[in-house]
Formats: sequence, structure tokens, C-alpha cells
Amino acid sequence: METYSTVVKFFQDSGVFIYFSLLIMAVGVSIAIERSLFLARARRENRKLWDELLPMLQNGKFQQVYGATQRTETAIGKIVNNGISRLKTARRREDIDAAMEEGMMEIVPRLEKRTHYIATFANVITLVGLLGTIIGLIKAFTAVAHVNPAEKAELLSASISIAMNNTAFALMVAIPFLLIHAFLQARTAEIVDSLEAAKISFLNLVERIKPESAPAK
Repeated sequence: METYSTVVKFFQDSGVFIYFSLLIMAVGVSIAIERSLFLARARRENRKLWDELLPMLQNGKFQQVYGATQRTETAIGKIVNNGISRLKTARRREDIDAAMEEGMMEIVPRLEKRTHYIATFANVITLVGLLGTIIGLIKAFTAVAHVNPAEKAELLSASISIAMNNTAFALMVAIPFLLIHAFLQARTAEIVDSLEAAKISFLNLVERIKPESAPAK
């Protein structure tokens, strides 16, 4: 209960700008949760599908691979499906690679979507906190200049609380946001690297193994 009272008093003593910071924090946390869940699901589904496709590719069962990738929305499925589709009209590694790279260009922006907002919010909330701090300091100097000595200490203390609380809250949010942004970028890069590795494995298998038949469209 004491902790709750301390938190409530903290926000009550922080002035109006703390509410802008709270709004930014809420939006940033929502994006961070959504992106974390999306990337975790994408990573899990890509790995599961690739484990199913690899034995079929190693055995030259390209028709089965084509059918399996037609029914999926996963990133690895779309890339492999592009490569299998190109096998119908081309057998050169460069042509198949170009078709799969086209799929990558469509998928990577979806993986990176909205992640950059978290870093932006970290910078914005820091500036909002700084603005709240400056407003608090202006209020403090104004209070000192226009009230009688008996009230100066109380008003000065309240104004400095506004200034310090805004700065503290902004930093408490901005630092985790920057760490979350770095984590999401690393997870996205890991997924992209796994897609690139799967693409190279597919191309190498296509060169070594003659397909049982060209995939039908």
C-alpha cells in the first residue's frame, strides 16, 4: 500500500507533461509486445516448416515441397515456393536466386515493421521529460520571484519535484525502450539470417539433385 501511495504521489507531483510521457510509454509497450510475439511466432513457424521441407528437398521431392509451401503463410514457405515455381521455367542458380530474393524483399519489411518506432519513442519521451523539467524550473524561478518568503520554500520544492520527476520518469522509460529496440533488431536479424541460410541450402540442393518433375502451377 505504501508503494502504491508513493507511485500516486510521484505522478501527482509531476505536472501535466507526465501524462504525455505515459501515453508514449503505453504505445511503445504495445508495439514492443506485438513485435515480440510476432517475431517469436515467425521464428518458431519457420524452423518447424524448414524441418519438414528439408528431408523432401534432400530426396528431390520438389512436387511435394511445392504443395506444402502453397498452403503456408510463413516466410520460409513463401521463399521456397518462389524458388520451386521458378524451377518450372529455369534451372540456372541465378534465376532461382533472383526469384527467392524477390520473396525476401517482400518478407523482410514485414519483420522490421514498427520496430523503429520504439527507438523513436525513446528519444521523444526523453525530450518530453526534458520539456517537463524546463517547465518545472521556470515555475520554480517564477514562484521565488513573486511570493513572500514564507511560501518560497514550499513552492520551490513543489516546482523542483515537477522538474526532477519528469526527468526521472523519461529516463526510466527511455533506457528500457532502447534495450528492447536492440533486442528486437537482433531477433529480426537472426530470422533474416536463417532465411538466407535456408535459401542457400535450397540452391545448393537444387544444383545437386535433379527434381522428380517440374512443379505444376
